[in-house]
Amino acid sequence: MNGFIDAVLSRRRTVVMLFVLIMMMGTASVLSIPKESNPDITVPFVYVSVVHTGISPEDADKLIYKPLEKQLRGIDGLKEMISTATYGHLSIQLEFYTDTDIDQALNDVRVKVDNAKGELPADTEEPVVMEINVALFPVMVVTLSGSVDENILYLAADRLKDRIEALPGVLEVNIRGKREQIGEIIIDPARMDNYGLSLGEVATLFSNNSLLVPSEDLDNTAGRFGVKVPGQINDIRSLMKMPVKQSGDNVVLFEDIAVGRLGFKDQTTGAQVNGEQAVALEIKKRIGSNIIDTLDSVRSLAQEAKSVLPDGIEIKVLQDESKQIKTMLNDLFNSVLTSTLLVMILILGSLGIRNSILVGLAIPGAFLMAIIVLSSLGYTMNMVVLFALILSVGMLVDGAIVITEYADRRLAEGAAPMTAYREASQRMSWPIIASTATTLAVFLPLLVWPDTVGEFMKFLPLTLLFTLSASLIMALIVIPAIGTILSRAGHHDQSALKAIEAAESGQFEELGGFAGAYVRLLNKALHNPWKVTVGLLGAVLVSFIIYGSLGHGTEFFPDVDADVGMVDIRARGNLSFAEREELVHGVEQRVYDMGEIKSIYTSVFASPPGDSAQDLIGRLQLEFVDWESRRPASDVLNDIEDRTRDLPGIIVETRKQEGGPGGGADLQLQLTGNDPEKLVGMLEKVRALLEKDDDLKDIRDDRPLEGVEWRMLIDREAAARYGASVSSIGALIRMTTGGQIISQFQPEQADEEIDVVLRYPPGQRNLDQFSNINVQTEQGKIPASNFMTRTPFQKSGDIIRIDGKRRYLIQANVRPGVNAAEKIKEIGEQFKEFDWVEAGVTPKFRGDFEQMASTMMFLASAFGVAIFLMVTILVTQFNSFYQAGLIMSAIVLSIAGVLMGLLIRGEPFGVVMSGVGVIALAGIVVNNNIVLIDTYNYVKNSGVPPLEAALRTGAMRMRPVLLTAVTTVIGLMPMVLQWNIDLIHQHFSVGAPSSQWWTQLSTAIAGGLTFATVLTLVLTPCLLVLRDRKKHAADSGTASH
Repeated sequence: MNGFIDAVLSRRRTVVMLFVLIMMMGTASVLSIPKESNPDITVPFVYVSVVHTGISPEDADKLIYKPLEKQLRGIDGLKEMISTATYGHLSIQLEFYTDTDIDQALNDVRVKVDNAKGELPADTEEPVVMEINVALFPVMVVTLSGSVDENILYLAADRLKDRIEALPGVLEVNIRGKREQIGEIIIDPARMDNYGLSLGEVATLFSNNSLLVPSEDLDNTAGRFGVKVPGQINDIRSLMKMPVKQSGDNVVLFEDIAVGRLGFKDQTTGAQVNGEQAVALEIKKRIGSNIIDTLDSVRSLAQEAKSVLPDGIEIKVLQDESKQIKTMLNDLFNSVLTSTLLVMILILGSLGIRNSILVGLAIPGAFLMAIIVLSSLGYTMNMVVLFALILSVGMLVDGAIVITEYADRRLAEGAAPMTAYREASQRMSWPIIASTATTLAVFLPLLVWPDTVGEFMKFLPLTLLFTLSASLIMALIVIPAIGTILSRAGHHDQSALKAIEAAESGQFEELGGFAGAYVRLLNKALHNPWKVTVGLLGAVLVSFIIYGSLGHGTEFFPDVDADVGMVDIRARGNLSFAEREELVHGVEQRVYDMGEIKSIYTSVFASPPGDSAQDLIGRLQLEFVDWESRRPASDVLNDIEDRTRDLPGIIVETRKQEGGPGGGADLQLQLTGNDPEKLVGMLEKVRALLEKDDDLKDIRDDRPLEGVEWRMLIDREAAARYGASVSSIGALIRMTTGGQIISQFQPEQADEEIDVVLRYPPGQRNLDQFSNINVQTEQGKIPASNFMTRTPFQKSGDIIRIDGKRRYLIQANVRPGVNAAEKIKEIGEQFKEFDWVEAGVTPKFRGDFEQMASTMMFLASAFGVAIFLMVTILVTQFNSFYQAGLIMSAIVLSIAGVLMGLLIRGEPFGVVMSGVGVIALAGIVVNNNIVLIDTYNYVKNSGVPPLEAALRTGAMRMRPVLLTAVTTVIGLMPMVLQWNIDLIHQHFSVGAPSSQWWTQLSTAIAGGLTFATVLTLVLTPCLLVLRDRKKHAADSGTASH
């Protein structure tokens, strides 16, 4: 190592040129690296979707799920499989372990689905297999609204969609609130019966008269001519002129029995913006694209479209994630700048201008080196990366401080700059390498953090590994090279020189100020090492007891304020779509005048989306004004619940948008079993228990809703006597409901084919029509009521399975001020009174509580691995188990500082953030101990007695130990206090959402390091002397004999 340092310093001008090049490359990387709020996460989920129009949940579960489940259950790496059978659809969500190659898993699923297709019902549509990725969720919503014709609004939305999808950073755009266009043929049933027409005949005649007729060219002696037969229908007028029946010279046309028009399917979803009918474009970005540039381009397109759209159409941009990202990145950049300036001011006051410049170069140098590596590996600049930079500010200057402080002493003694910095780099290289290696060892296990939480948090250890490795290069190579150019020998204050000589020679009475006071305190402590040790251990024990009684519990992830809130409206019963709209708009009117709401995006559902509550009929997505101009989002949402509490017939639930991993209801209890009746019985017992708990609200489960469905029971034997079939009767029933599809055609203005649908007139689409249906058979018209009866049944709900077992899910939220994790533990104790085994039901808490448990297990394992790696490095460095154990004890004892910091700050112990903080603290705490013990061994080995060696070590290392510790703490204080200081725009704020993310982690490190510094400066010397004084006395006794 010494030879390498000599070679580098002899080529210091080359080192300076390379450093300038790195600074330039790093600046370019900062400008070009993609920027986003949350990291792009590859979620190990594959989704299988199978559509079969009209199929019941029971049949979908039996006829579609079973063949697919048989094929899919044996796929390698499969962790969990959840299926949902609904009306007309079956979905299967497959979760894989995080170390599974998702591309290979996706291919395996496609192969297995292809193998099962032969066993699916004949009318089942082609299964769709896709990967679920967080980047596939919308990053912006563009809405078009106005009092214009529906066709015009849809056409404008389609054109804008095409332009947005052409942008390179946009993956796709989904349109919400747009009804599917159809060619609607309103049949007069009386005329159809008079002409003796059946639906089968009509469908066949239409198909035979709307065909693409291919033909080749005619080539003969007269020449070569193209021959075409235009057989396809492309407008409604031509469609209505089509023949449907012929008798002699008389031809019956469509227009004789029906009225045709271009129409839309019955409404199943509705969208409004601030009370006006709207169409929403949900924009999804490509993975790795620069979201800020992409959404700026989308906004420009939307602005351009305003000038060319028809009058009356208004374009709005909602839920623009780039604004949140710009704000968050700006806040975090300000925090980086503030932390850097605070550290530089501290170093300037302690080491002087020249040394502060040298140490200050380590910060941008290490930052830019790390960003170069991140950019080259294809990573993005996100909030986790930026916080890692804030965390590293105080850590990465540690080595630079040690080098410059050592070189400064040698320069004060008259050494030449080259000699001073060569000796500093060579003498302190191994302590610095060891301290950096122990810090890196702490973060290495976090790179294999599993699950979504690990994918989210992995950017923290990655950035720290790159930054701290770069700081090692800066401390041992770049700073000594620049220092030899900037420094001069002997140019020091004489009082400072005397203090250095006094510390090294043991003339402690000449030390004044803080250093003298510390040495006197240390001298007293070293003469009473047992008392000091017991006293500090007692203080640690007391802190644990205090936190146990006054602490704020635990939580999975920080509760952060949000810019977007959700209001879910639930109602039960056989509600028509119009009735649902009326109930949802009633809620909308109650919140419309709230000044803290910037926009309201309203959705109405005929059937709830995704994993929503079964009785969800509508949702308001609220975009709030800037956080400084309103109350916290949770207070605004609580106000909305109070405003809507008196609305009859509905349940209103609110929640704010959740960032990071996790989310959903606070309490999620999964019940699984093979017997649906016993499952429901246990579910009712659990729900009764939860409803008695005043700390819970929004309690719901996914049992089938109360309601009526009508089943048309067909006597097949009686129908066969009349020559009728289930197929012919089903087609007539569909004409009363959604319509019978008979073919497709492509209108001139359409980009794709649309369905041709036969329907009864609106006045005949009712329950009574089922009794009046006539079936055309070989025997003539036969009333369907001769062999079909209409019977009411309890409405059947979705059938959900997990790994083949039936599943029900109970969800609830805790009221404000209640700790969710503690409440779930309390409920879990009450569940022990239930006989789960007898019922054959397995309960399991899901959601954040489940992730919290798995995260705690991983972090405990990671902490154990990190401790082992650090001990290995320390034993290698000092060749002493005692000294290695002494350093490791400081890590355990410093946890008392973590708990006191969280208690003072009023924060709960966050499993993710505080847990990572404890692990990070372990790597930071050992650094000062390593340098202190290394100096102690160096002095003691020169023949100085242990007690005096400890005093000299304390006197010499007090300033660098305090500097390295205080710089780290000071660098984190803006995040601890949630301060945001915008020096450029001269703005100061407290409590920004960007700082709320990291308060727990920052507080854990700052509190733990503050307490650990006391341990390093007082307890560590005492424990060193405690052993070595006895050993020294024994050696002295042996020598005297």
